Amino acid sequence: MTAEGFGAPQKGAPKQPDLSVELCGVRLRTPVLAASGCFGFGRDMAGWVDLAALGGVVTKSVSLEPRRGRPTPRMAETPAGMLNAIGLQNPGVEAFCAGDLRFLADAGATVVASLVGRSPEEFGRLAARLDGEPGLALVEVNLSCPNVEHRGEVFATDPAAAAEVVAAVRQATGTPVLAKLTADVTDLVAVARAVVDAGADGLTLINTLLGMAVDTRTRRPRLAAVTGGLSGPAIRPVAVRCVWQVAQALPGVPIVGTGGVVSGENAAEFLLVGATAVAVGTGSFINPRAVVEVADGLERYLAAHGVGSPAELPALFKAER
Repeated sequence: MTAEGFGAPQKGAPKQPDLSVELCGVRLRTPVLAASGCFGFGRDMAGWVDLAALGGVVTKSVSLEPRRGRPTPRMAETPAGMLNAIGLQNPGVEAFCAGDLRFLADAGATVVASLVGRSPEEFGRLAARLDGEPGLALVEVNLSCPNVEHRGEVFATDPAAAAEVVAAVRQATGTPVLAKLTADVTDLVAVARAVVDAGADGLTLINTLLGMAVDTRTRRPRLAAVTGGLSGPAIRPVAVRCVWQVAQALPGVPIVGTGGVVSGENAAEFLLVGATAVAVGTGSFINPRAVVEVADGLERYLAAHGVGSPAELPALFKAER
C-alpha cells in the first residue's frame, strides 16, 4: 500500500485528473455534492468551504409552506452512523427563493433544490414556483424521507405513486429532475423504472433507512418521534448495492450515490458500480469540510490508478472475484 492507502500507482498515471462530470446535462466541477439535510442551505458552511468549488449543494428539502418539523430530541448517535427525525423543517418556498437560493446563487454554487410535498399536486406547484429561478441547476424530488408524520407521504414505496409525483414535477418544470428513492422497498428497480418512465432525468440512491434506538437506562426511545432515518457509514453497503442493482437494470440513467461517503475511496466505490456522482451527508456533521476532502481524496485515488476522469471508473469495475 502507498502512503495514501490506494495501492501501487500505475505507470503513466496522469498528474492531474479532470474531476468534472456531467449530471443530467449539467456540468459539475467535481462529482461530489453536499447531500440534502446535512449541509443546511449552505450559509453555515460558507465559512468552511468555497461553495463555488463544490460539485453542487443539494438544499434541505423545501415545501410550499413552512414546516416546523418533529419534536425534540431529533437526533441520536448510533454505531457507524446516526438517527435523525428532523421532520423536513424548512422556511417554505417563498423564503427559500428570497433568501437561501439567492445566497447560494450569489456564492456561485451549483444548486440542487430538494422538493417535498404531501401530494403530486403540491409537488407540481412547488416545481412550477421554482422553474426559471436564477441559479437553480437541478431539482431533487424527495419521494422517500422516512421522517414524516404520515407514511403515505413516502411515495417511493409504490411505483405508481412515485411516478405520479414525478410526472407532476416534470410537467411543471424544464429543470432537470432527480428522483430520490429508498432502499426500504421490495423491488427498487421497479420504482426506479417507474419514475424514469414518468420523466425523471436521473436518480438519487439512497435516502436514510428507517431505524430506531432505545435508551436502556430510561427504557424510552432515543428520538421523540420513536423512529428516524439511519445514515452514515453503516448504510453504505446497502447504498452501494442499490446503485449497482439499478445501474445494471437501467444503463445510461444518471445516478447520484449517497449513503456513508466519508472518503475518496468511498466515493470511488459508488462510481465504480455505476454512479455518475456522489453526495456527502452525515460526513458533513463530523467534518464541515468533508465534501471538499472527499473530492480531494477521489482525485488522489484517480491519479494513483492512472484514471483520468471519474466517468472512466464504471468500465473498470469487475463484478467477478
